[in-house]
Amino acid sequence: MKFSSKSRSFALPQTLLALCLVGSCGLMSAEAADAESTWTQKVITPEFALKAAEAAKIECSKHGWPITVAVTDPSGLPLVVLRDRLAGWHTYEVAIGKARTAVSWRTATSAVAANVTKPDSAEKAIMSQPGVVMIGGGLPIEAAGAMVGAIGVSGAPGGENDDICGKAGIAAIQGDLDF
Repeated sequence: MKFSSKSRSFALPQTLLALCLVGSCGLMSAEAADAESTWTQKVITPEFALKAAEAAKIECSKHGWPITVAVTDPSGLPLVVLRDRLAGWHTYEVAIGKARTAVSWRTATSAVAANVTKPDSAEKAIMSQPGVVMIGGGLPIEAAGAMVGAIGVSGAPGGENDDICGKAGIAAIQGDLDF
């Protein structure tokens, strides 16, 4: 059967139209699948992490407390670690551990410690997990309701004093984070 040039010119655009519609449906379903299989996460920048760490260190220095301060991203990886030259060697890993614990449990390490050490706590097993540090000084850093990182301070006398310095670090950047 022979097609006239008139029928061919008519059939070709219909075929192209059908292919375009099928292709665009595929693109739309790929975009929908991508939206369901990925997420967007806000993360504190290294510059703001440094600003928070410096403010925490300054606050502790005012009290004469040589400390180490770590600021991590939301996964618990350090962005900045500052150590006072007189801070004990152990404060380095402890500061990172406090920040990592705060992001992992999405709350202050003092709250984690209070919950875990209750006599009937079902969470007691986390005390033996490697890297978990459950004493004050680890605080999540939030921006617009999302956790963007954490700060961990170690070396002040007692977890409550580490918290004071960590809160000073967060306060130094909070105005920039609240948007």
